[in-house]
Amino acid sequence: MAAGEIVAVLMVIAVCVALFAGYPVALTFAGVSLAFAAIGQLAGILNFSLLGALPARIFGIMTNEVLLAIPLFIFMGVMLERSRIAEELLETMGRLFGSLPGGLGISVVLVGVLLAAAKGVVGATTVTIGLIMLPTMLRHGYDARLATGTVAATATLAQIFPPATVLVLLGDQMSNAYQAAQLSQGIFAPLSVTVSDLFAGAIIPGLSLVALYLAYLVAVAVLCPRASPALAPAREAARGAVLAGRLIKVLIAPIVLIFAVIGSILAGMTTPTEAASVGAVGAIALSALKLGGGAFLRVFAPVVARTTQVTSMIFLILIGATLFSLVFRGLGGDDMVQRGLTDLPGGTAGALVIVMIAVFLLGFVMDAFEIIFVVVPIVAPALLKMPGVDPVWLAIMLALNLQTSYMHPPLGPTLFFLRGVTPPEIATTQIYVGIIPFVLVQLLALVVVWFVPGLATWLPHHLYGGR
Repeated sequence: MAAGEIVAVLMVIAVCVALFAGYPVALTFAGVSLAFAAIGQLAGILNFSLLGALPARIFGIMTNEVLLAIPLFIFMGVMLERSRIAEELLETMGRLFGSLPGGLGISVVLVGVLLAAAKGVVGATTVTIGLIMLPTMLRHGYDARLATGTVAATATLAQIFPPATVLVLLGDQMSNAYQAAQLSQGIFAPLSVTVSDLFAGAIIPGLSLVALYLAYLVAVAVLCPRASPALAPAREAARGAVLAGRLIKVLIAPIVLIFAVIGSILAGMTTPTEAASVGAVGAIALSALKLGGGAFLRVFAPVVARTTQVTSMIFLILIGATLFSLVFRGLGGDDMVQRGLTDLPGGTAGALVIVMIAVFLLGFVMDAFEIIFVVVPIVAPALLKMPGVDPVWLAIMLALNLQTSYMHPPLGPTLFFLRGVTPPEIATTQIYVGIIPFVLVQLLALVVVWFVPGLATWLPHHLYGGR
């Protein structure tokens, strides 16, 4: 191993140590990278002038039209959260299906799909479902572990269903990696992979994951009925028609918005960024109609503030990660990774298994954004050079894997959000135990997509043509 590669490995270790110690992610990336660039300059293994490329890279990030979709999608999700549309959906669906064994859990998952497609923000979805449905489930005798696990798993659907922020960021990173892989192979008219490809590719795997969630809940209701009892029938049967009518009414607004955003992307009518602007305007219109002028104005400023906060965090991390990637490659780290993955036993399959295991384990100590910005630029170009690796399939596999990171103790953000809205009598250990079956279900979905790659590739190839 060359001296530069040794320094590159030490830089990765230093970043991990600093993150584990609790230092801010973006500042850790930037600070450690600058320090190791200086070490490389002093050791004669890196020319400090390499950092002259950083301003152009930052400018490219800030003017990237794809990344412009992120603040718009975040705004849409936060605005819908404050409009209480989700609350009506959850309450009505829960009352309609609650008289069935496991009906409340099934209602949570079904509404969670709509919230995921409408919001694309895990935190907002967790808090919304946790505040509304969790007390109801516990009050009617649901096992605390099953109830909290269902809420946590459902909230993470926001990171696999379009317009998930993870898919937008993965699309940008995968596009860069795919083009770099082709250029290194002497292909100077490289093909591209887009966020639209990933949105299309995530739909069938996402629905398959939902089907597995529902199958698990039905199995629990059959095998252990005391864990998910039905609500007392009382008057619910007589009011079924009324509830069904109300459900249709509250479904109209989010479904129209979802079709306007996702449908326009899949149909090729708009880019993700254009569709995100449609979604943001649509969320403003729905919220204004729902809340009224005065109430809408009162929530508008907090929505803008929250959107700015989340967007700034993401872009600051991205800038720091860009500096990290620049120094890592300058030290020869990308060549080292390429050789390491190529030399693994098992060829392409062996390399993919190692990367998937590494991403899964990193999910215990790093969040999805950190993994995307650190791991994907390093391993994706090497993997995409290998025969038979489709970039859309690889991205969806990574997205499904990253979804589990939202429920990994001790740092899974979904667990923190859920702990904040869970009644104090529910122990944290019950939450951690409750998510285990759903993590296993997510891993099962990952295995299914591994062996049936067409689940991820058929729709984008059908809509946009083969690569």
